[in-house]
Amino acid sequence: MRLIYGPEYTLPDNLNRLRQRNVSRKRFLALREFALGLEALERFVWREPLRRVHECVFAVLAMERNVISTKIKTSPSFAEFVILVSLLMSLTALSIDAMLPALAQIGLDLSVENANERQLVVSMIFLGLALGQLFLGPLSDSTGRKLAIYAGLGLFMIGTLLSMLAISFPMLLLGRFIQGIGVSAPRAVSLALVRDQYEGRAMARVMSFVMTVFILVPMIAPTFGQAILLFTGWRAIFGSYLLLAAIILTWFALRMPETLARENRAPFSSRRIVLTMREILTIRPALGYTVTAGLVSGVFIGYLNSSQQIFQDQYGLGEQFPLYFAILSSAVGLASFLNARLVMRFGMRLLVRRSLTFVFGLSIVSVGFALSVAGIPPLWILMVYLLLSFFCIGILFGNLNALAMEPLGHIAGTGAAVVGALSTLISVVLGTLIGQSYNGTVMPLVVGMAILSGLSLAMVHWAD
Repeated sequence: MRLIYGPEYTLPDNLNRLRQRNVSRKRFLALREFALGLEALERFVWREPLRRVHECVFAVLAMERNVISTKIKTSPSFAEFVILVSLLMSLTALSIDAMLPALAQIGLDLSVENANERQLVVSMIFLGLALGQLFLGPLSDSTGRKLAIYAGLGLFMIGTLLSMLAISFPMLLLGRFIQGIGVSAPRAVSLALVRDQYEGRAMARVMSFVMTVFILVPMIAPTFGQAILLFTGWRAIFGSYLLLAAIILTWFALRMPETLARENRAPFSSRRIVLTMREILTIRPALGYTVTAGLVSGVFIGYLNSSQQIFQDQYGLGEQFPLYFAILSSAVGLASFLNARLVMRFGMRLLVRRSLTFVFGLSIVSVGFALSVAGIPPLWILMVYLLLSFFCIGILFGNLNALAMEPLGHIAGTGAAVVGALSTLISVVLGTLIGQSYNGTVMPLVVGMAILSGLSLAMVHWAD
């Protein structure tokens, strides 16, 4: 029993949990295996032939064989687990970025007069994401991981169907909002799935594979959307979302076991969420880095909102837009990949300060240059500016969240949900403001990046 459940299994609380789990068969096996172990040790001490010692060892293996083979049949392999979790996590990025090439067509079909209003197709899914992760993440700690994923994917499919059949722009936006709420569950619960199943180096190995896929998806998602548009209309993109979600849901239901045992679940409490929010507001580092994460993400959402108009309308790139988008996304992906090594050498705080200082200085210079060319710089200069800025933003993403969570270890689960919701809500408001200010030039984006990076620097100084 000590080998199976750990040295502290005899504590009263742990014994009560074990009694509720009907462990009589496991106890019986453990006692027999213990007796066989003693027998093997005794034969070895009395210098009996090794085959006699091995008889006891093989007897233990034979007793465990049925248990092990059952687990293999009901649980996914390592590769299957990684693929499934990667699909769950990448659904968010695919739902956002694959729609970008279709914004102009959506505006025409649904009679959107103001071109900037098309950006709300992007903003609304982020709004749903902010509100959804505040509840669906903690819900998974109460009902189990599978039920939370079922609820999220179900809502995502309802929102997708509503968007696909939309006959008006407000109906489409409602569908995108529901999509955002739904997709927040896979995003929030996927890490918990990995943490439930693996730990230490094994967990790091899983997350490295998952993050590789997560980085690649934003690079190829617009190309995926553009490829669909070459053969059919924008509604087919939502159809592909529906098909993908159905495949993931079926695969997850059939192959993924529940990873959170009943005795480890905590009752859902809106009061706990409110108390966590109050605590974050009173801890300067947690609040400061949460707001900073929102400011930095606001820069990126502002770019996402206006990228289609900048590249396709302003620079006339047409079907080449996904290629330029992929190049810029690669800068964020490369930074995320290198950050694991850089943070061990320089530390999170130094990287955050240096990255923000660089983005702020570069944006100030870019504002001056953009003013000198009436807000329409040569495309290659804009690409260099955005590549350098997004590399720094990629460094900032992971480090800011980690710094915000650093003083919240005692409330890590609910704290992560609240930090994610608050930062996303801030970024949605600011990113939408930047996007809605688009005037046919890059000035709103460049000025927005300068202001938000400057505010981020001030907030980091305040937090420290």
